[in-house]
Amino acid sequence: MSDRTIAVISAGLSQPSSTRMLADRLAQAAVAELEARGLTATVQTVELRDVAHEIMNAMLTGFPSGDLRGVLEQVTRADGLIAVTPLFTTTYSGLFKSFVDILDKDSLTGMPVLIGATGGTARHSLALEYSMRPLFTYLRAEVTRTSVFAATDDWSGQDDVNPLPDRIRRAGRELAELVAEQENAGPADLYADAPSFGELLGRL
Repeated sequence: MSDRTIAVISAGLSQPSSTRMLADRLAQAAVAELEARGLTATVQTVELRDVAHEIMNAMLTGFPSGDLRGVLEQVTRADGLIAVTPLFTTTYSGLFKSFVDILDKDSLTGMPVLIGATGGTARHSLALEYSMRPLFTYLRAEVTRTSVFAATDDWSGQDDVNPLPDRIRRAGRELAELVAEQENAGPADLYADAPSFGELLGRL
């Protein structure tokens, strides 16, 4: 079995938070799907509130310090990413955006990403599509087709009438599929388009 790493970032501001709860559920779903494909998975979860001061310092100085350096390494070296934020005034939180802003613009290229958000009412759910998805598309990440929004009422509903559990499972499956495809793809041939030695001699 091959071990894969899933990085999880939660931008919840309280402890405990519904944002962290959703992040954990998504991670559990993705891990279960990976294991069903014969892949083991390690989850590395980061609460952005724990490195909030370092994030602000990095924005001011241009250099990460302290625990933030390890967090950035965990996120950018992972095989897949789950990113969950609370929504404020119909968009992601300032803490979440600040963290994304200090990432190298090429660090998430091709990375499978599952996006999620929490909010008070379901009418804010479209923020995932007009706010979060374009953000990660700009970074050239491979965003899953299914995104997951959890309103306050979703946590009290029963599974047979609440669509949240099924949506979590579907999103986890899609992330696992993207991560598994990377596993099966094999290393890229960096010299596939390079001319042969004979061709180079012929140009002399």
